[in-house]
Amino acid sequence: MTRSVFIASSEPQVSKSVIALGVVELLHRQVRNVGVFRPLVASTTSDAVASALLNLKTMRKQTFEDAVGVTHEEFAEDPAGSIDRIVAKYTTLAARCDAVVVVGSDYSGDYSSTELDHNAVIAANLNTPVIYVCGATNRTPEQVRGIVEETIESFEERHNTVVGVAVTRVNPDDVEAMRDAVAHVRDATFILPNDPILGAPLVRMQWDAIGATQWLGNPAFLNKEAVHTIVAAMTLPNLLARLTPESTVIMPSDRLDLLPGLLMAHASPTFGPLASIILTGGFEIPQSVHELLDGIDVDLPIALTDKDTFATAARIQRVKGVSTATSRKTDVSRLLFGAHVDEDEILRAIDLPRSEIRTPTMFEHQLMQLARSSRKRIVLPEGTDDRVLTAAAIVLQRKVADLIILGEPSVISRRASELGINLRGAEVVNPRDADMLDRFAAEYAELRSHKGITIEQARKQFEDPSYVGTMMVHLGMADGMVSGAINTTANTIRPSLEFIKTKPGVSVVSGSFLMAMSNRVVVYADCAVNPDPTPEQLADIAISSAETARAFDIDPRVAMLSYSTGSSGSGADVEKVREATRLVREREPELKVEGPIQFDAAVDAAVAAKKMPDSQVAGQASVFIFPDLNTGNNTYKAVQRTSGAVAVGPILQGLKKPVNDLSRGALVDDIVSTITITAIQAQKNT
Repeated sequence: MTRSVFIASSEPQVSKSVIALGVVELLHRQVRNVGVFRPLVASTTSDAVASALLNLKTMRKQTFEDAVGVTHEEFAEDPAGSIDRIVAKYTTLAARCDAVVVVGSDYSGDYSSTELDHNAVIAANLNTPVIYVCGATNRTPEQVRGIVEETIESFEERHNTVVGVAVTRVNPDDVEAMRDAVAHVRDATFILPNDPILGAPLVRMQWDAIGATQWLGNPAFLNKEAVHTIVAAMTLPNLLARLTPESTVIMPSDRLDLLPGLLMAHASPTFGPLASIILTGGFEIPQSVHELLDGIDVDLPIALTDKDTFATAARIQRVKGVSTATSRKTDVSRLLFGAHVDEDEILRAIDLPRSEIRTPTMFEHQLMQLARSSRKRIVLPEGTDDRVLTAAAIVLQRKVADLIILGEPSVISRRASELGINLRGAEVVNPRDADMLDRFAAEYAELRSHKGITIEQARKQFEDPSYVGTMMVHLGMADGMVSGAINTTANTIRPSLEFIKTKPGVSVVSGSFLMAMSNRVVVYADCAVNPDPTPEQLADIAISSAETARAFDIDPRVAMLSYSTGSSGSGADVEKVREATRLVREREPELKVEGPIQFDAAVDAAVAAKKMPDSQVAGQASVFIFPDLNTGNNTYKAVQRTSGAVAVGPILQGLKKPVNDLSRGALVDDIVSTITITAIQAQKNT
């Protein structure tokens, strides 16, 4: 039987979609196929909440048409027929899903006075348990408790079961009082503090509301959030004292004396970035101002409107954003849900048992949660690369790690503004800082004195930002480093080998991949570094890979792969694997290891039963050690491309402190994943 839950509210703008997003992703970590259904919508051709949920990468199998029921108008004209159509569409969707999240209506149109009753009737006909979402904006805990109790009564009068309550947009100072006020209502009761980003409209929405036209700026930035709105009716020093980042500034178009200062504030790491400027009143822009700005690259969106300042501000204040309309809002929603919602309590409330399956979605969530549990400081030497800066903004937004970015601060601040990203949480360090380089060169010269390295030679090395970042890790200024978007693998690894060094007893650095299959995660190694390892190096790789597996909560069962299983084969290649297996057993007698073993015997229980019936590894291997780089690299890519597995890595193994290498073709998501992995590795070193 398909499990389901109905996410309901009794008014607009309560961040209902935050709870819906969290529940959808929670269920995706429990079962294979989760559906989304919006039974009552303003339009069956366009719906922001349904679109946002369907755009999640786990929802690619469901169409928009499958996700929506009927319009408010259709329901008002024919309630009985509408219920029939809703139930029919829901039943069809549920038949092919393991779980369905139903999201109630938004109370944003002409039918809002009857929507609570309509939602209650629909939930009862779908026979879904209800989680009620109540907004706390401008309400006391006592007022919220009254609304919650009254609304639960309304739902239960229609024969629904309300299994949980989420109170959203709570003033952070009122969280405990709010929890005390509603804790008795249901066992599954959650309090989510307000985050202004969730309700922030896009700049484009603000401009559309007043019919503004663009004068200057990057059109792509119209899709950025405007978190605050400020009316500029004072001198620049007083305005700066009230200016907050990501603000839309409204000012009369005859106060252009403020414009240069606002453009400087936008580019400043102290006051910026701003969201937009709206010039009101319709006054003509003087030619001298046009000439001044023609020589400046103005990326900040600036709009013109004929409306006066008061009317503009009044209209813009009424513009509200959708809580999951952008990737940034989605990330904030995930953070709020993860930090303030007890997922086990939610599952108990809707009676959905946990699964032992570990899907790629589940694994990604676990990595993020693990990294957040004890944030580490990761240095990124390649601050001149746009992909690195964009990934850094995502990492900071998701609160996965604290970051040091190497680069000229003013250049990075300007480039971040041009890219429309926010790097305010990062520490930007100039790799040419003289005092820092003096310290680093002295340390390097001492560490490499046995090689005859002089201070002058040491200074020369630190012209390479990879050396600067690696020295930061060595000295404890950072917990780990991610590089390689620009530099080669050799450039990334060389400084690590010179002064971070390998762990005791490990002779070689190797590269593994975490392979997230459809239902579990395994480790492949070496797929990145050693072309033809010796038996001793192969043993090192196996032991390091087992350690990597443990770091990511994978029980290591190590398969030393070959073209032969057990004692059936002979030849130099098989003997190398056989000797490496012997060395692993000698060094780590408690580690479950088997070799030589063929891939099919390592993964297939039926083959294992025939070839190695008494093995603790055969048929259930979780760590796969390839005999050479050619085999390892080709195998991981073949599995990734043909099976849909997600390959996370490469993860450099064997170093005392984590340093990880990127492919020069790395995408932004790859860089985010590598930073996350590095942060988790750093946790294991503390």
